[in-house]
Amino acid sequence: MPSGELRQSDCSEDEAEQWLWARIKAEAKRDAESEPALASYLYSTILSHSSLERSLSFHLGNKLCSSTLLSTLLYDLFLNTFSSDSSLRAAAVADLRAAHERDPACVSFSHCLLNYKGFLACQAHRVAHKLWIQSRRPLALALHSRIADVFAVDIHPAARIGKGVLFDHATGVVVGETAVIGNNVSILHHVTLGGTGKVGGDRHPKIGDGVLIGAGATILGNVKIGEGAKIGAGSVVLIDVPARTTAVGNPARLVGGKEKPSRHEDVPGESMDHTSFLSEWSDYII
Repeated sequence: MPSGELRQSDCSEDEAEQWLWARIKAEAKRDAESEPALASYLYSTILSHSSLERSLSFHLGNKLCSSTLLSTLLYDLFLNTFSSDSSLRAAAVADLRAAHERDPACVSFSHCLLNYKGFLACQAHRVAHKLWIQSRRPLALALHSRIADVFAVDIHPAARIGKGVLFDHATGVVVGETAVIGNNVSILHHVTLGGTGKVGGDRHPKIGDGVLIGAGATILGNVKIGEGAKIGAGSVVLIDVPARTTAVGNPARLVGGKEKPSRHEDVPGESMDHTSFLSEWSDYII
């Protein structure tokens, strides 16, 4: 862990949030001093606010507003939701830390807060999901539509998402109504967690904790991706994938074979190890 980092397990959720917010403000101040062209922007989005939830609510409100869905309305909606639910604030903190720890292109927490559309789409989705379970479904669906328009990320407001989740790049991600995504999961761009047709009911994938899903992968139907499993880029998965295994191809096959699949000890959703299976996959030819 880099110098100056705070272990999540060593502190309370409030302490973790306060530490992260202080770090974000310090980064924004440094960037404003080094790049004066951004000073006004950084002041309005970060430095003028007293807390992470206020900054995030202001930024999301400005990102998602339209001529008929005003930024002030959205700001109040986001702020009231984040302020009244500590689990949403804890999830935002965990998601920021996930991006910073897993993505070498994430140069700072403030960069993620302001510029990572996967992070922003996920936080906005959490509010839409809260509205959905409160039976405020027209507003949840309107917010869902704006998230899809602005961020090119389509997550149904009924879908359930854990914390410590990284949507890396995020463009083209589709998550269906009855999908469930666990904790510490990493999902790359153009991933689909979809259904298999017009059948209603529970019809979308269930993604276990610590799963890594590579770019362009498609997982269809009410299938379970076990804890710590890895789905290779471009794979099409139609059946369950056991925990700690790797599924690759179209249609996807388990590395090592169905009877005795190879199992890994690491947590792919955290390690971001996309290619270690290649040494065991005899069909790989270049």
